[in-house]
Amino acid sequence: MLDFKGISVHYGHQDVLTDVTFRVNKGDRVGVVGPNGSGKSTLFKIVLGEMSTDSGELIIEGSPRIGFTRQNPEPDTPDETLLEYSLRGIPGLSEMEAEMQELEGDLTDPAKMRRYGELQTKFEHLGGYDIETRVKVALGGLGFSTDEFTKPFKSFSGGWRMRAELSRVLASKPDLLLLDEPSNYLDLPAVDWLQKFLKAYDGTLMLISHDRYLLRTLTSITVEVDAGTATRYEGDLDYYMTEREVRYQHLKAAKENQDHHREQLQRFVDRFRAQATKAAQAQSRQKLIDKIDEERIVLPKRYTNSGRLRLAEPPPSGIEMFRCENLGFSYDGVKNVFTGLEFNVTRGDKVALIGYNGLGKTTLMRIMAGTRQPTEGRAVIGHNVVPGYLSQEFAETIPPDLSVYRNAKNAWDAHGGGPEKVFRNQLGAFGFDENDVEKPAGVLSGGEKIRLAFLRLFLTAPNFLLLDEPTTHLDLDGRRLLEDALRKYRGTIFLVSHDIDFVRAVATSVLEITREGIRQFPGGYDYYCEKKAQMDNAGERGTGSGERDAGRRLSNVPDAPSDAQPALSKKDLRKQRADARAKIAPKVKELKRRVETAEKKIDELQKALDEASAELFNPKPTTDFAEANRKVRTLQFEIDRYTADWEEAATELEELTSSAQT
Repeated sequence: MLDFKGISVHYGHQDVLTDVTFRVNKGDRVGVVGPNGSGKSTLFKIVLGEMSTDSGELIIEGSPRIGFTRQNPEPDTPDETLLEYSLRGIPGLSEMEAEMQELEGDLTDPAKMRRYGELQTKFEHLGGYDIETRVKVALGGLGFSTDEFTKPFKSFSGGWRMRAELSRVLASKPDLLLLDEPSNYLDLPAVDWLQKFLKAYDGTLMLISHDRYLLRTLTSITVEVDAGTATRYEGDLDYYMTEREVRYQHLKAAKENQDHHREQLQRFVDRFRAQATKAAQAQSRQKLIDKIDEERIVLPKRYTNSGRLRLAEPPPSGIEMFRCENLGFSYDGVKNVFTGLEFNVTRGDKVALIGYNGLGKTTLMRIMAGTRQPTEGRAVIGHNVVPGYLSQEFAETIPPDLSVYRNAKNAWDAHGGGPEKVFRNQLGAFGFDENDVEKPAGVLSGGEKIRLAFLRLFLTAPNFLLLDEPTTHLDLDGRRLLEDALRKYRGTIFLVSHDIDFVRAVATSVLEITREGIRQFPGGYDYYCEKKAQMDNAGERGTGSGERDAGRRLSNVPDAPSDAQPALSKKDLRKQRADARAKIAPKVKELKRRVETAEKKIDELQKALDEASAELFNPKPTTDFAEANRKVRTLQFEIDRYTADWEEAATELEELTSSAQT
């Protein structure tokens, strides 16, 4: 499908790509990896025709429909809704539909009938009959609620616009899909949905990503772009990680031989260039040196920029690191970001906060760090706890014009300072040697910037790390470096990340934040997924016994009675409970009937919806698409109606039975 032949691209004096040659076959699922700034996105721009090459050529076989996300999506009109924008993912489709509707007015003309048939065949091939269903599925999976479908596209922030752009590209079913860091704008639940969606995609995929979970589960070919070259590995991420080490050792040995040979030649030239009897030989050797310099072996950047990250032992603290009581926050005093949150973090915990964007994860972390104050309830920091907060914008908080040394020294002095030798040891512990300390922060790679951010953070001697998307600016090796350091760290960590592999490796417990509140899962990410799957399979919606088993509910906890009641004897207590049960028995029976009826209807409707959806996605020649779409919408409405009734009855039933037991 794509044939890159000897492609070279230069920016001024910088060689971005040099003699890049590899092929992408139809149906390949290619992960494109490499350090930041190595030229990965340049490959996509060449495919899209947005950039020309200085030499070489790209051959695109056939005429594949190419799907890609634009960086600054804008609506066609000021009033264009989110759904309308997302439906424009297939160029020319709406015009085709308009022409078909116009032709439907008079199909007695053979020419019009023939044109209508051509359009209908093309429209069906492009997926025009079910694109609205696909778009809604994609929007929902990426975190949009149904009531947001009719909101103006311009009312959404940049990150949510990029989600909409991604949803419209995914729903357009292109032949070739180019995705450049698609998880950067997503929260963890949306990344999980995206992985499942792309797993079922049957076209050709090229995925630029540092997300190991997506690469490992979605790609079967790996192309490494590094040091101006591109190398194709005939395997997935794990195969690539193993093979690149073997390749690097061969490359390193070849470079050592080349450097040794050049050294010998250079010594001969330096020694004999001034002697008349040896001048010709010296000149001959100088030509060999020039040829070696032209074909100089360059080691991949990832090895020259690897560094290290060693986190200091945390200062001692009390057992309780943080506690919140009935915590709430509102920016305008009208609409709550969240309310009624109750949970605690104890020493040594490594907690991952999971939930869709917009539910207040960053706001909650800022309250925990003390940079914001709650508008209701209490946020309590434990005894001798020193929070260390790394925000999403950590790269912007580092002055780019100051050197590594000065950036770190200013943080050191601001917190009391100390002997220069101790400070230098800290620089070394975070991988900065004498060659690095005078670099301006603005020229550092993503991995170097996060090492500098962690160095500045640890100069304050924290014992409670609050990390908001710490992997965003990191490549594969930088993420692994940070992951290893945090796994070995003996302090307490509270983190938000969309990198599933990172969360899986670091977190020992999970907090899930939803619109209904917050729940705690005492195991790691895999335990959380297992319990969530059990709850989904049981048809639960965040209430009832499944919730108590999987994760303890930590919000909207009712207040304890203010007036002390006289103690009852065991006999009186049993009688009181029996009377309470007898009193509510008819109501309990009615609620159980409603729950069982709703569950049965939901199962029946869901089966019918699955069959109707299957007909839409795999139509027969006799399929009436208008009728099929109407049926799908009706079934979805009925499922929502019975689900609402189920939730209402189940909640009331639980409250009744709980009150009768207390």
